[in-house]
Amino acid sequence: MGTRIRTASLAATAALTAGLTTAPAHAAGPTGPTAPSARDGGTHLLFDKNHRDPADSRVRLVQSGTGKVLADYRAGSGQGGTAGRDECARNKGWLPDGTYRILGHTTRKKGGRDGINGYAIRLADKTCRDGRTRRTALFLHSEMRSDGTQGIAVPGRDSPFRWDGDSDYHSLGCVKLAPADVKHLFAAAERYGWPATLKVVK
Repeated sequence: MGTRIRTASLAATAALTAGLTTAPAHAAGPTGPTAPSARDGGTHLLFDKNHRDPADSRVRLVQSGTGKVLADYRAGSGQGGTAGRDECARNKGWLPDGTYRILGHTTRKKGGRDGINGYAIRLADKTCRDGRTRRTALFLHSEMRSDGTQGIAVPGRDSPFRWDGDSDYHSLGCVKLAPADVKHLFAAAERYGWPATLKVVK
């Protein structure tokens, strides 16, 4: 989710899931020696948590059969601090550990000022380690306009349509990448085959 704490409504939740492209179960990658094959098991995403600094964690696109890292990016999840490392803290904590199904992806998400815009990958909901708290409306995304461009700078304010710096790696629990990195990830996924899952590890 975004960098600011917002009150979610049913309408906002519906807006979050609008316009997604359903991820195929077996996306076809390119031919050639660098492309993963069905024998190799395709690809998956890996979110490697940095307990020292959650805003300096890593997202990797991995060839599933061999473990080869195909692409690697800085990423963040959660608001930082003690609460930001609590996977059961809604709107503050980072993603719970485990494996998530990837439900879809789009390059033109339209979430408006209080939502997610542009490049976004939708993740399945996850119940955290307490067995009760369910984390919902989870995405891998950045900050941009719905057409993928950057909004104008607003002096003294953090714009939801513009990447303003390292503070934008903080989130309400989603995984966030810089705009250039999320676009590069989409290109890599198109090249090697779209991942079906995201694995979150400590």
